Amino acid sequence: SPVTYQFNGFIYFFIILAAGTIAYSWRTIAAIGTWTAALWAIGVASVWYFGETDPALTDAAVTAFGHDEVLVQLFDPNDIQFDARLQEVVVFLLVSVTLAVSIRRFNRLLLSNAGLTRERENLSRYFSPNVVAELSRNDDPLKQTRTHNAAVLFVDIVGFTKFSAHRDPGEVIELLRGFHGRMEAEVFQHNGTLDKYLGDGLMATFGTPVPSDQDAINALRCVRAMIRSLANWNAERAAAGEAPVIGSFGLHYGPVVLGDIGANRLEFAVIGNTVNVASRLESLTRDLSVELVISDDLRTEALNEASKSDPAFEGLVQQVPQRVRGLDEPIKVWSTSAG
Repeated sequence: SPVTYQFNGFIYFFIILAAGTIAYSWRTIAAIGTWTAALWAIGVASVWYFGETDPALTDAAVTAFGHDEVLVQLFDPNDIQFDARLQEVVVFLLVSVTLAVSIRRFNRLLLSNAGLTRERENLSRYFSPNVVAELSRNDDPLKQTRTHNAAVLFVDIVGFTKFSAHRDPGEVIELLRGFHGRMEAEVFQHNGTLDKYLGDGLMATFGTPVPSDQDAINALRCVRAMIRSLANWNAERAAAGEAPVIGSFGLHYGPVVLGDIGANRLEFAVIGNTVNVASRLESLTRDLSVELVISDDLRTEALNEASKSDPAFEGLVQQVPQRVRGLDEPIKVWSTSAG
């Protein structure tokens, strides 16, 4: 009967609508809103057409409030109050549409963020994490050419050409993956940038694209960690009856030039004499029969950034000044002990 509409039971349908948002489906929200509004309207029409009424109750309301039509309509048990029922349906539909639009926009935003995360992960396969972070913060953060101090590290496998000459290509690639993976992990662990792979070696920088006050010591800690990682790997290889992998490391600190090179396919480049010297210090390891050679510039800067008691300085010995191609005067270098 019409009196059932006097208890405002319609508000409980909003609980169902709210529960529908848990599905995170705008179509579900739209369906709940449409079907609820339609069924409510059908119910109102059915009560109006088929419902039972008691005229005596209407007469009683008129007798009590005859001077006020609004009160008569409000307290008449036989009055369905079509305007209130229409308002309920309209408000419910508006809320449903609002929630559906919000859920749809939320889903699009979620998918967009998922896409950005995937793109960032894909970029991380080709760029160092700190370069990806810099790219994500700015539109064109690397285009402007600039110069500042940085540490440059070169790593190589000694005797790789001879090693790979008589081995299966699959075995060679597997060895390179193992070597590069271990070296790359240490670069990223010590806040470095993997600049490029150089066949069986690699070039890494510390202080790019943005310098810090720990670049030199980070580079030195990284190269010492690389040497330990390589020793652990060689222990595993020896246990498996495989030949050891001998690495050589060269490290220098000084001014570098940074910027994008290329037109459409861009590459973040770090160039300058510091890079050339670091490469030649790595080659110098063969002449000195050592695993690591660092410049005195790198050691001096690292001492400014950390205490001399830092484990990264252990075992370094000063060599006689060495001539390096591209420099007019011999430079002071330090190395690990001759092996």
